[in-house]
Amino acid sequence: MKQDIIVIGAGIIGLATAERLLAQGAAVTILERKKVGQESSWAGGGILSPLCPWDYSDEVTRLTNYSSMLFPAWVSALHEATGIDTEFETSGMLVLSTCDKQAALKWCATHDVSIEEKMVTLPFFPAPGITKDNHQKIANAMFLPNIAQIRNPRLLDALKNQVLALGGKIIEDCSVQEIKTTQQKVQSVITPGGIVHADQYIVTAGAWSQEILGRHALNLDIRPARGQMLLFKFASPPFHNILLQNNLYLIPRRDGHLLIGSTLEDVGFDKKTTVAARNDLFQHAQKLLPILNNMPIKKQWAGLRPASPKNIPTIGQHPLLNNLYINSGHFRYGVTMAPASANILLNEIIGAPQPFDTAAYQTGWG
Repeated sequence: MKQDIIVIGAGIIGLATAERLLAQGAAVTILERKKVGQESSWAGGGILSPLCPWDYSDEVTRLTNYSSMLFPAWVSALHEATGIDTEFETSGMLVLSTCDKQAALKWCATHDVSIEEKMVTLPFFPAPGITKDNHQKIANAMFLPNIAQIRNPRLLDALKNQVLALGGKIIEDCSVQEIKTTQQKVQSVITPGGIVHADQYIVTAGAWSQEILGRHALNLDIRPARGQMLLFKFASPPFHNILLQNNLYLIPRRDGHLLIGSTLEDVGFDKKTTVAARNDLFQHAQKLLPILNNMPIKKQWAGLRPASPKNIPTIGQHPLLNNLYINSGHFRYGVTMAPASANILLNEIIGAPQPFDTAAYQTGWG
């Protein structure tokens, strides 16, 4: 594959896409408006599954299931190549939500997803003064044993190192200001450092994709959606499964860090953290884990997800410009969908067979 390719955006999707292209022999340069992976890719929790998969469309679950198949070999190869342990771990997810249990069980049976019903005693890890008599048994808890997690910053570091090792270039603090076109092709992109030319161009800029494309976005609908999270630190993990209750999730890391997330806010490109979000996340989390009342919050942060209708990303060639592609709009599941999305886009560029019908990921242009 002897082509010069510009990838616009160095988040998880841009890095994964670049890695696959480099492995095929392409010459790849990534242009990143700020720093590698420091928007939604860094900020996410790294749950490698839709939160409640039965609540999503087949287009979402098909893509995430394909990614789940690819992840073990992918991160193993990255670990071997870079020496960076991404802490990929099949920790399982305990769903405490009061959802339609029968519908969830039926969906899992139909889609060959392992699920177990469990009796769960709450709260977990009670603080002093809370006795067993205070515990409430949740009869409709469900356990998904095959759900995995990964540490996003470690995955980003591994991918960045691998992209560079394969000969890729990453230019940070380099925003794309304009896309120049002629005769149904992108001719160049304008950056603060000058005009950049390539054979192919791929937009992987997350929440900024529509803004970068400008008039070439057509009817694409990708908007920023702020998500805020909290971080605590235990001496060792207080539990080992991911916990999910409604929209709240608690993710334990091997070293005792505990992530609590997340909000979903329509505030444009505003990345500020808020006291309201901090209080809301903390109050809901401490009901599950009262010991948090006696612990300091180590960190609060926010990221901007690339929100798209029904969480379905747009992956493929531009309908009017034949050397322009997009791989964006993954909403909450960019890390989850990364290897699958990169494979699908690569297959389209080189004309290779797809693992399944991918037409649904090309309708975002409208």
